[in-house]
Amino acid sequence: MANPIPTAAYEHCQRVTKAEAKNFYYAFVTLPKPRRLAIYAAYAFCRLCDDIADEELPVEEKLRQLHEVENALEQSKNGRPEGYVYEALAHAVAEYAIPWEDLIEVIRGVEMDLTISRYETFDDLRSYCYRVASVVGLICIQVCGYSDPKAREYAIDLGLAMQLTNILRDIKEDSEIGRVYLPQEELARFGYSEEQLIAGEIDENFTKFMEFQVARARDYFEKGKRLLKLLPMRTRACPSVLGGIYSHVLDHIEGNGYDVYERRIFLPSREKLFLTVRLWCQSYVPLERVATAW
Repeated sequence: MANPIPTAAYEHCQRVTKAEAKNFYYAFVTLPKPRRLAIYAAYAFCRLCDDIADEELPVEEKLRQLHEVENALEQSKNGRPEGYVYEALAHAVAEYAIPWEDLIEVIRGVEMDLTISRYETFDDLRSYCYRVASVVGLICIQVCGYSDPKAREYAIDLGLAMQLTNILRDIKEDSEIGRVYLPQEELARFGYSEEQLIAGEIDENFTKFMEFQVARARDYFEKGKRLLKLLPMRTRACPSVLGGIYSHVLDHIEGNGYDVYERRIFLPSREKLFLTVRLWCQSYVPLERVATAW
């Protein structure tokens, strides 16, 4: 017997997504409605976790609230969801076999943001990016549908590419709240100090450092493209649009001479809409041409 659809709960999650999702919302609208609702539930859960991290509260209180979220997930797993987000999430998990462990990993990623403000090596940073972005990609492909296990590897790559792009775009904003995500080891290798990064000094060393970071993100985007061929045609547009939008943000960073200090780099709504329509249409092309979508 099919699980009854918690309509009011899904409608709540849709409102949250529409209000907060920005780039993601353009991709989500390409999905068939039942799968789109499941993605809204997953996004609303991630947003709930992020909102706790963004509150002006002591770290200990934020960690306590995240522990409550973990308890609420456990209740939902045991068939006792409380509140719209958990009701919708429990239904989505049941419909699309989303691993509860992936949802726990989202919480672990937010906890890292509360307790870690520096990363020594890229391997350290990669672990963070996996939890806050790649795991979300794994949740999304459960909803999109796939059969080849390689899809998981490529979804992880796409998540890494997107989060690295976020980190590069938000260097100024993150440093203002005491966070430097870019690896300390790599800053030292390029002869560019954390103090210079925080001060917004753009010199030759900074340019070379950023060229290296952008090239790595692009490499992950290229790997992530392989995911598209492994998804059903009807759901392929969602990760394609996400990858396309974030890849274009990376292009804008490069086109702006890597100056992420003067203004926050973003895509205008018109450009995002154009990309969404183009990539949505391209998702229906023959499989051998899909990988060229971005």
